[in-house]
Amino acid sequence: MNLKKIALAACVASAVYAAPDPNFHIYLAFGQSNMEGQGDIGNQDTTVDKRFQVLWAADNGSCSGKTKGKWSTAVPPLAHCQGAKLGPTDYFGRTMVEKTDPQIKVGVIVVAVAGCSIDLFDKDNYANYARTQQSWMTQRINTYGGNPYGRMIEMAKKAQEEGVIKGIIFHQGETDAGNGQWPSKVKKVYDNIIKDLGLGSDIPFLAGEVLRSGVSSGANNNIAKLPQQSKNFYVVSSEGFNQALGDGQNVHFTSQEYRDFGKRYAEKMIEVLGDKIKPATAAASSSSEAKSSSSHQAESSSSAASSSSHHNWSWPKSSATDAIGLQQAQSGIIGKVVVKDNRVSVPVMASANRIVAKVYSLLGNEVLDFGSSYAGGMLGFDSAMLPSGNYIVSVEVGAVRSVQKLKIK
Repeated sequence: MNLKKIALAACVASAVYAAPDPNFHIYLAFGQSNMEGQGDIGNQDTTVDKRFQVLWAADNGSCSGKTKGKWSTAVPPLAHCQGAKLGPTDYFGRTMVEKTDPQIKVGVIVVAVAGCSIDLFDKDNYANYARTQQSWMTQRINTYGGNPYGRMIEMAKKAQEEGVIKGIIFHQGETDAGNGQWPSKVKKVYDNIIKDLGLGSDIPFLAGEVLRSGVSSGANNNIAKLPQQSKNFYVVSSEGFNQALGDGQNVHFTSQEYRDFGKRYAEKMIEVLGDKIKPATAAASSSSEAKSSSSHQAESSSSAASSSSHHNWSWPKSSATDAIGLQQAQSGIIGKVVVKDNRVSVPVMASANRIVAKVYSLLGNEVLDFGSSYAGGMLGFDSAMLPSGNYIVSVEVGAVRSVQKLKIK
């Protein structure tokens, strides 16, 4: 295979893979009944800007136009169809759209179960907690496949194929009002989210206060301690919300309070994110330059050889087939990526040739360099070195490059 054909294969790979949109901002939302939303949905709530989308996480698709794992315009309810109504996420998303650049699209994933403890979102202990609950709660837990945390991560990984997770909003704690360990338990859930999704160390986590009157008001003492757990933790005030829904215990907000609360969440998120909320115009420009460069490489073998030294690529949502990696491996120099017995392996026929082998996240960030692992015709590393998720493996041997998808379970 000559250099021109190699360049053409690289060009094909670049054309088939579509990078996540840096201007599609994703937010996770989870908690208990107030995050589900208990407010009546009014006429004003049914008209939603199409820039605000929800990725439906529930198995129950009886809500009109809602299908698990599919994006749709974020008309309430956003959590599930078993009693969820208007909640804080509704006007959080609307306000994010209203107060950010028109290039920005906002997506949310909402997972919430009325009455649940934070233990339901502990991926190590959720099953023990769930099996002790009453049937009405078990039914709602089963809406998320029996594992609300697992479903949230599953949907978040799907969302990462199309956009970028920017932050987390949270409303829970009423059930755990008397549990002094609650703040550290929340921190554990947050840490697991960051690890399981391969997120950065600066993802903001916004926790809303509960009503300041009523049976669960003591939860605010725990919520106030959250910022001590992490520099990324912030509290959203419920001051002035005291009408209550009329449930007899002052636990749930009114529809108008949910609208106002959502705006408060959004205003705080915008404040915390700062410039990170701006559209990635520079990134789009860089992408255009990269495409132009790739086209030029197909005509110039010297440019093709030079391109193999660049590693700040913008990577995929994986709608392409495995043929991309195989097209570039037909020379017999680089084989197909194989995952077996907790080991990721790439066969390579090389001797003294220069070998560059790296793993990238879907956002184009280098996460692992395993070029030095070459031995006996094989490159490889233990799959435990990476969190579960989707990646791209790039292997270069001399002037030959193979680009292949990798999924770590």
